Amino acid sequence: MTSETSFQLYPAIDVRGGRVVRLAQGDYDRQTTYGEDPLAAAQAYAAQGARWLHLVDLDAARAGGYTLAPLLQQLRATTGLQVQTGGGVRGREDVLALLEAGAARVVIGSLSVRAPDEVLAWLAEFGPERITVALDARQDAAGIWQLPIHGWTEGSGLVLDELAKRYAAAGLRHLLCTDIARDGMLNGPNFALYRHLVALLPGVQVQASGGVHAVGDVRQAKAAGCGGIVLGRALLEGRFTLPQAFAEAEAC
Repeated sequence: MTSETSFQLYPAIDVRGGRVVRLAQGDYDRQTTYGEDPLAAAQAYAAQGARWLHLVDLDAARAGGYTLAPLLQQLRATTGLQVQTGGGVRGREDVLALLEAGAARVVIGSLSVRAPDEVLAWLAEFGPERITVALDARQDAAGIWQLPIHGWTEGSGLVLDELAKRYAAAGLRHLLCTDIARDGMLNGPNFALYRHLVALLPGVQVQASGGVHAVGDVRQAKAAGCGGIVLGRALLEGRFTLPQAFAEAEAC
């Protein structure tokens, strides 16, 4: 097991229909299946030194009703992993249920944009170490980072910088931000975006997500000041290993 550091690696497992999958740019019609056993995949990451797991319920993200509580309980019983998880969080009871099932942090995505007052209340109630706000952004023609909703198909009227600063002012500790154009595309994360957010939000641990394709992306994320990086498709496809990613993080 690796020692605790300020920079974390988050191997990611997205689950749909009980299988380990990845979507390209969030499109459910562009799915690649990587395995039939999410628990075995998570246990393998734990055996390779992972401390954290980023677990997404894609079925719940689409239809609501988190379905992975039994898997969370199995992970808690069989691994030392701390799990950051989300998908389908629609209300306070969902947050509470995930925490009680064993989640270390609950990831709140679309609701963070659609109902920030609610999410701010949960941040105050459950504490900044139990909530990860996930903001998926798309840059418009003017260079402004917009926050689309409903599967990234509709505009929310909100922009990334303003909403992120509002959460930071309320004590947010963990922000996961994805450049929609890079998600699942293996063309490298948007490090300019992450450097911007790190400078904008002192004290917030920014997690890079989307586009990781080479082990050097780990080093670049750390150099950009990120608090961690989510590793999804690149690990699943063997482009590098988790031990190699740890070595890269420790080298800088």
